[in-house]
Amino acid sequence: MLKILDRYIIKTFFGPFFFIFSVLFFIFIVNIIWVQLGQFMGKGLSYWQILKLLFYLGVNVISMVLPLTILLASIMSFGEFGERYELAAMKAAGIPLTRVMTPLLGIAGILAIMLFFFSNNIIPDFQKKAKNMLFNIAQTKPAINFTPGQFIDQIPGYMVKFDKIYGENGENIEGVFVHKKASSYENQQSVVAEKGKFVPAANKNYLKLVLFNGYIFEDNFAGRGDLVKQKQPDQAIKFDTLVSHFNISEIINKAIEEEKITDDYRFQTYNQLNQTIATSKKENELFFTNVGNDVLNQTNSVISYMDKGNKPKIAPKSQIKLDTIKGNKKLDIIYNSYNRLDNLKTTLESKKNEFSTNVKYFSKIVIYQQRIVSYSITCIIFFLIGASLGSIIRKGGMGLPVIIAIVIFIVFYVLNVGVENMSWSGKMNPYLAAWLPNLILLPFGVWMTFKALTDSQLFDAEKYKVFFKPIIRLFVKSKEHQRYQ
Repeated sequence: MLKILDRYIIKTFFGPFFFIFSVLFFIFIVNIIWVQLGQFMGKGLSYWQILKLLFYLGVNVISMVLPLTILLASIMSFGEFGERYELAAMKAAGIPLTRVMTPLLGIAGILAIMLFFFSNNIIPDFQKKAKNMLFNIAQTKPAINFTPGQFIDQIPGYMVKFDKIYGENGENIEGVFVHKKASSYENQQSVVAEKGKFVPAANKNYLKLVLFNGYIFEDNFAGRGDLVKQKQPDQAIKFDTLVSHFNISEIINKAIEEEKITDDYRFQTYNQLNQTIATSKKENELFFTNVGNDVLNQTNSVISYMDKGNKPKIAPKSQIKLDTIKGNKKLDIIYNSYNRLDNLKTTLESKKNEFSTNVKYFSKIVIYQQRIVSYSITCIIFFLIGASLGSIIRKGGMGLPVIIAIVIFIVFYVLNVGVENMSWSGKMNPYLAAWLPNLILLPFGVWMTFKALTDSQLFDAEKYKVFFKPIIRLFVKSKEHQRYQ
């Protein structure tokens, strides 16, 4: 049962928490929009599709936004406690700092558990939707594929056939047949043209087709009886140029939602990633074995060839120098040996690139899996750091606490990126790379908590001046008792 003090502490924490989370979420979304802007601009997307894409992308950044929010909110809330002398009042009443931190530590633990399940079960699905949507948007009219000589019914309400399709982007066509699908209550219409061309339409939801030298065959007995239909002949209209617009918004929307990419490791849960890691590890071991055998065989081939050229026919057990071989034979041996060594060097370079690619992919999978757990632990570490710093600096609001939190987060982010790049290049174990930022910040968080519990004046400038004063004296001459002429 929560006491009045616990409810007050939690209420004070969640005030800045929701505000900071909203601001940071908006900032990360704006960054995503800026990066991805070129992929969905000018594609004729509706507002609903853009909002849906931003929602998919926004869900994926929560794993980074939540720890930073906890850090900022804890610094601000405990800073306000100190600034309003509430911490001093609690300590005077015999309430230790650990008792004040306990309810929020429980809240941070609950948020960490929620982040784990969110990252494990929800984010992979949204990663899949976002990546597929971006992939489909990046393509122009991804669902329309015309095949020469075949009837295509992908355009809603029409059946089309082109005898020939050519041009750099397949924009020129010949032997055009376009039939409009109609019910018994609509006029039937067919268009036949000698040639045509696809032209970019002002509205991306429409397909613009310009036809040349053709006929429009149309009847005009929609809704009339069968007797009238039998008596009235078809009408034919000859044209030199005909411009037609086809509404393809339906198939574009369907194509944007279509999931063509299904095998990305970011679409998997923690347990599914275990199987992916095991499979990738086996494939790498097999690759390394094959590479070693190939290089060894080529090396032995070069050595055997050079030894064969150096062995005399009369005394096979003894060896002679290359200088004793006749000129033409020696040049032939040197030339062939050089070619084989050059081929071996080329093989080694190509295998090295493949090796680097496999190591990088394996490291990405491992780091992604481990961060599902490590980012949840980061929430706890950031709370310890934030609560301790807030109780020490005793400043609330958006000033100094925000600056300190940003500095800590930048350090955390730089560590993440640095160890990630080292792991990708094979210089660090990926499991260690995923946990190293937490392992570095955890002792700092414990130390900060200890300083807060002992009422340390961590930001007292006079204390540091006293500490460095003996060192300063070594470089600054004393002016005391100096005689003036």
